Amino acid sequence: MVKNNNQSQEPGGEDLEALLAQKDTELAAKDLRISELEQTVASRDNQIAALRESLAEVERRLSQAVSAYRALVIKSNPAVPEELITGESIEAIDKAVADAGSLISRVRQELEAELAGARVPAGAPQRRGIDLSALSPQEKIKYAIGERR
Repeated sequence: MVKNNNQSQEPGGEDLEALLAQKDTELAAKDLRISELEQTVASRDNQIAALRESLAEVERRLSQAVSAYRALVIKSNPAVPEELITGESIEAIDKAVADAGSLISRVRQELEAELAGARVPAGAPQRRGIDLSALSPQEKIKYAIGERR
């Protein structure tokens, strides 16, 4: 009987074949799933490549738009030197224009203050007589005698 127990515990040839068939079926299913996943990865790679190309096109157009905006800002702000209007984005260009405007305003105020302090009246000064109060009596006499001659 011991032999019968051992024989019943050991799978027979049919059981091994069934197990192998089951394993082959599971392996085929796994291979199919791997193939599906590889196709999905390839599809995603293609989508990523297309998105990168699209992003590059958007960046190129954005760069063109920023350049056009900069040219427009330069044209509409003739008082601001072109060298002061810099930036790689619209926000940076706007900040540069604001900074340049405040700089120009400060320089203008300083120049106006300097000009106001050094203002010379237009035309010749009024004619006045010579101030003789600082002359000594002898100089006053000499001046008076010299004028009559």
